[in-house]
Amino acid sequence: MHLEFTKLLEISAKLRGENGCPWDKKQTLESLAPKVLEEAQELLEAVQKNDLENIEEELGDVLFTLIMLAQIAKEEGKFDMGTAMTKVGEKFISRHTWVFGEDSVTTAEEAVEQWNKNKAAEHARRANNKKS
Repeated sequence: MHLEFTKLLEISAKLRGENGCPWDKKQTLESLAPKVLEEAQELLEAVQKNDLENIEEELGDVLFTLIMLAQIAKEEGKFDMGTAMTKVGEKFISRHTWVFGEDSVTTAEEAVEQWNKNKAAEHARRANNKKS
C-alpha cells in the first residue's frame, strides 16, 4: 500500500509540474478546497447506497483531492503530506488515551466522552502555549 500512496504523490507532482495539466497547475488551496466537499458528498452518497464499487472510487477521489492540496502546500513551502500525516498520527494517539495510554473505557459512548476531554485539554494547552 505504501507504494500506491507514493505513486499518488508522484502523480500529483507530475500533474502540477512543468509538463503537467494546465487545470491542475492553475489550482490553489482556495480553488481546490470546494472539491473536498464535492468529493466527500459523492462518497457519502455512495456509502448511503451501500454501493461498494462507487465507495472505492469516491474514497480514492477524496484521497487524491487531499493529496493535491498537500502538493500545493508543499510547493508554497507551507507543509507537505508527510508532516500532515505525522501530525494526524500524533493527534489520534494523544486523543485515544484508552488505547495508547493509561485511560480505560468500555463503551463507544465512554470513548467519545474521553476523546472530547482529551481534545479539550489539547486545545487548552495550545491556547496556553500561544500566550507564552
